[in-house]
Amino acid sequence: MANKAPHTDDSVLNSIKLSKIIPPVIIGLLVVIYMIYRQVDLEVFKSIAWNGNMLFWIVMAILCYIIRHLAYSWRLRILSEYQFSWPKSAELIVLWEFSSAVSPTTIGGAGVALFMLAQEKLSAAKTVSVVLYSMVVDTLFFIITVPALYFIYGRAMIRPGAEGGVFDVAFWSIMAFMSVYGLIFFYGLFINPNTIKKLIGLIARIPFLKKFRKELLQTANDVVITSKEMKQQPAIFHIKAFTSTAIAWVVRFLAINCIIMAFVPDVATDIYNQLLMYSRGESMHVITSFTPTPGGAGFAEVLFGGFYSEWITSGVSTIAALVWRLVTYYSYLIAGAIIIPVWISEVLARRKAERGF
Repeated sequence: MANKAPHTDDSVLNSIKLSKIIPPVIIGLLVVIYMIYRQVDLEVFKSIAWNGNMLFWIVMAILCYIIRHLAYSWRLRILSEYQFSWPKSAELIVLWEFSSAVSPTTIGGAGVALFMLAQEKLSAAKTVSVVLYSMVVDTLFFIITVPALYFIYGRAMIRPGAEGGVFDVAFWSIMAFMSVYGLIFFYGLFINPNTIKKLIGLIARIPFLKKFRKELLQTANDVVITSKEMKQQPAIFHIKAFTSTAIAWVVRFLAINCIIMAFVPDVATDIYNQLLMYSRGESMHVITSFTPTPGGAGFAEVLFGGFYSEWITSGVSTIAALVWRLVTYYSYLIAGAIIIPVWISEVLARRKAERGF
């Protein structure tokens, strides 16, 4: 991985270029426009109270995402063993989130993250450890919280009015898949890395992956090195990593609670109701985590109204979904559009200097 050819690096840089912003933006906006045309009544729009209460809760939703960003930055500092400063970590998380936002959710931004961290002079093994450990601890959060929430609410946490339907099947199928691959990575990192090494070695033998064979075999060796490093880490390392991850995910879903309270001032604020609302955010994320569009664009906007129909009417939910996506999704597209050109120019300048011309 550390020995990638320059043209390979350039192709990865092209994968995060700004033109990648266009498809998810168009998809998301077309869906929202269609939903507004079909569902939003002008009288309903006029009935929305655009007042201080709405502004307060929208600001709170934005604050949730600021906390989320800082939590992920903290995790990156922890996993890199503080090789990155706070500003650098915050910048890299923008790039990571941007790559996720412009990639189909079935792919995610892990591949770009591996490349991106490698450009910041992390060792190959450390780069692999940061990305794989992040995947493991993210999955662990859902393996812990989803059963706990289901124990409290049953299938009511998945989606109202869809009992026995496609959402239940999709939810549990994706959860099962997430659990399996999370446990595989956990097993490979903390118990028997040689099994993962052998698996990657077998994958490297597939004929159409021949040109990636050297890199795959290097990654297999990096996994073994990473495993040794992870096993040597003190308990506080893992506690901090999970705590930062949990904070990031919790505030992500609390942002939806804030958006709903912005548009529905009289929504019940008791813990049971708010936690149910929060649980819907988790289940909706699980279902949209395997959609073919970049960042789940289109799917998330459509699903929002159905998942929160108990609290918000269809006409109002369309506007609320747009505001939610502006805060939580399009904000990273905008931030990426600003930061990525600067970062890429820095990488290319550094590479040029290393080549001696």
